[in-house]
Amino acid sequence: MTRIRILPLGVALAAAALVWALPATAHQTHATVKTINVTAYDIGFKLSSKTAPGGLIIFKVKNTGHLQHDFKISSKKTKLLGPGKSATLRITLKKGSFKYLCTVPGHAAAGMKGVFKVT
Repeated sequence: MTRIRILPLGVALAAAALVWALPATAHQTHATVKTINVTAYDIGFKLSSKTAPGGLIIFKVKNTGHLQHDFKISSKKTKLLGPGKSATLRITLKKGSFKYLCTVPGHAAAGMKGVFKVT
C-alpha cells in the first residue's frame, strides 16, 4: 500500500523536474509581454518603467488622485477613471518613442504627460 501512495508523489516530482530543466526557449513566449503599472495622481503620472522592449505591453492604470483621469498612449485610451478606479490597456508597440497623457482638459498642460520609449 505504501508504494501506491508514494508513486503519485514521485511522478509529480519527476514532472516538475522535467519542466524546470526545459531549455529557456520553451519559456520565451511569455517574455515578450511587459506590464507597466501606471499611477495617475493629481496632477501627474508615475510609471513603474518608462521603457520596454517592443511587443505586447500591458498598462495597468490606477487613479490614486481626487480628480478623474484617463491615460492615452498611441491612440489607445482608458475610460475616464474616478478616484480609486483602475483600467488596463493592452497594446502592441514597435521600437520608438510614444507620448502619453491625460486627455481631461488642462491636465496634460499641468503636467500629466510624458514619453514612453520602446527599445
